[in-house]
Amino acid sequence: MPRALAVLDPDPPGEGGSSSAGSAEASRSAVVPFPDAPLIDAYSRAVVGAVEAVSPSVVGIQVRSARSRDRSGQPAAGGAGSGFVFAPDGFLLTNSHVVHGASEIAVTLHDGRTLDARLVGDDPDTDLAVLRVQAGGLVAVGLGDSRALRVGQLVIAIGSPYGFQQTVTSGVVSALGRSLRSRSGRLMDNLIQTDAALNPGNSGGPLVSSSAEVVGVNTAVIVPAQGICFAIPAHTAVSVAARLIRDGRIRRAFLGVGGQTAPVPRAVARFHRLPAETGVLVVSVEDEGPAAVAGLVEGDVIVAFAGEPVATIDDLHRQLGESRIGARAEMKIVRRTETKTLAVVPGESKPPSS
Repeated sequence: MPRALAVLDPDPPGEGGSSSAGSAEASRSAVVPFPDAPLIDAYSRAVVGAVEAVSPSVVGIQVRSARSRDRSGQPAAGGAGSGFVFAPDGFLLTNSHVVHGASEIAVTLHDGRTLDARLVGDDPDTDLAVLRVQAGGLVAVGLGDSRALRVGQLVIAIGSPYGFQQTVTSGVVSALGRSLRSRSGRLMDNLIQTDAALNPGNSGGPLVSSSAEVVGVNTAVIVPAQGICFAIPAHTAVSVAARLIRDGRIRRAFLGVGGQTAPVPRAVARFHRLPAETGVLVVSVEDEGPAAVAGLVEGDVIVAFAGEPVATIDDLHRQLGESRIGARAEMKIVRRTETKTLAVVPGESKPPSS
C-alpha cells in the first residue's frame, strides 16, 4: 500500500466562534499519497529480480602464486577476486589481474562448493581471463548487448569484496566509451563507467542490467575517488573469451619497435600535409624484427599505418590486431624532414610472461 503524508487542514473561515462541526472539520486530516513510493518499489523489484537471477552464477576466486611461498615451502596465498559462469560446461570469466601467474586457483560456488579451477587463458591487455571447472549443476548467466547501454541506466554489481561473497551494490551507468591503461601498459577502450560501488575483491564479477543480463566485467576503481568505477563491456568479453578458449591467448601483430608519442615539427607537418602534429617516435628497433627488416631506424616517427593516421602509440596498438599478422602493410614515417613509405610484414607477438 502506498506511503502517505498526513496534512492538517487549516481552520475553516467562520463568522463568530467555532461550532462543534467546525472543530471536527479543523481536526480532520487529509491523506495525500506519497508520489515516489511506486517508483522506489519498482526500483527495488528490479534490483532484487536481477540479483536473484544472476547470483547463482557468481563465484568467489582465491589464488596461490608459485612466485611466493610460505614457511613450509608451499605456494603462498595470493589475491582474491570474483567471476561468473558464462557457459554451462564450466567456463568462467574473470579479470586477468586476478589469476595471472597463479599456480593454484580455487573457485567457491554460490552453493558453497569449492572447486579447483584451470586457467584456460588470459589477456593482460584487456584484463580478461577464462577459467574452467569440472562440476555439475552449474548455472550460466546470459551476456547482454553492452552496445545498447545508455548513460543513466540502472546497473548492479555482484562480487566478493574483501571476501564478503555475494555482495550487491547498485548505481547507474555514469559514462560510456571511457579509456583506461591496463597493467600491461596497453590502453583499454570503450569501458563502462559506473558509480556502483566496487572494492578489492569485486574484480572479475559481473555488472548486470535490470533485465538480469551481464553487460560488463568489473575491473577497476579510481582510488581515492568516490564512485568512479569501470567495467569491460560484455561485447568485448564475448570476443576475447571465444579467442581464449580457441587459442589460450589473444594473438596480436608485432612490429618489434619501442616507441612513444612525440610531436612532429609544425613546419614538417604542414609541408607534408600530415593529419596530426604528433606521431610515434621510434626509440628502439628489435634486431631482425619486422620493423628492422622493413628499414625502420631509431629516430623515425611513424605517422600512418595501413592507410590510417597514427598520432599516438595507442593508435598504432589498435592497428596491430590478429588480422595484421603476416599481412603486408605500408607504414608512413617522417625521417628528419622527409617522409618515406616502408613496406612491413608484422609478425606475431610473444605470449605474456607469467
